[in-house]
Formats: sequence, C-alpha cells, structure tokens
Amino acid sequence: MSPELAPALDRFHEGLTPATTRNRFFSLHPHLSPAELKRFTSVDHEDRDALVVLDADAEIVAVARFDRLGHGSTTAEVAFVVADRWQHHGVGGAVFALLAERAREVGLTRFVADTLASNQAMRAVFRNAGLAHKESLDRGVVRVTIELAPT
Repeated sequence: MSPELAPALDRFHEGLTPATTRNRFFSLHPHLSPAELKRFTSVDHEDRDALVVLDADAEIVAVARFDRLGHGSTTAEVAFVVADRWQHHGVGGAVFALLAERAREVGLTRFVADTLASNQAMRAVFRNAGLAHKESLDRGVVRVTIELAPT
C-alpha cells in the first residue's frame, strides 16, 4: 500500500456491495472520505502496514492491513476485505497468510479482530489459517484473538 494507490482504493471501495461494506465497517459505508483515503494509504510498514492484491488490470481486488496497538506492542488489530466477485476463491486466506508473515517480521505475535457474528467467511479465514485463535461474542460482534506462531 502507498499513497499513490488512493484512486485505486477509492474505486475498489466504491465497487463493494452494501453487504461487504457492512461486514468491514459494521454499518453502511458507501464512500471513503478524503481523510480515510489518506489514513488507509499512508502506512509506515512497521506499526501500520497494508497489502493489496491487484488483478491483471492493476485494480485492487483485496486489502489486508494491521495497526499495532501502541508503539512497541506485539499485538495489532487486523482487518481485510475482498471484492465481491473475488470472494470464496481463497484470496482472503492467501492475503491474510501474507499479512501474518509480514507481521512476524516486524515483531508482532498476536492479531485481534472484531467481526460481525454473521460474517462467517471472515471467521472461516481465521479458523483455517493454521494459527491458534479464540473467539468471544458480545452483542453480535465476535472478538477474535489470533496467535501468530504457527501451530
């Protein structure tokens, strides 16, 4: 991810269905603000990083990111989203695995994620990642804790 990808990220987000944006943002979120575009494309590759998957036309089809929970922390929040037409083809699992590898390189040992209980696809990516994880449910939101050491 880099600031030069802001227009591509905007097009990617605009192409997501309302259901997909709800799964990612927990509400309808049809447009990214200029501040969000800047935040999502400005990463330091240490405390904040993001990976993108591009198609043959250099358009974004998936984004996976982590944000360290405080400087020096070994835990980061993780999130990812895959374009609707690319969902259920292994893209989410592949980009999540690459992001976990990148996180280990910068000293992270744990990911946390909040996801809607109904977002079975995202929860399946975590379950199938080959990493120890646990889930806790609170008012329709599942907090997932993922240990980055392979099992």
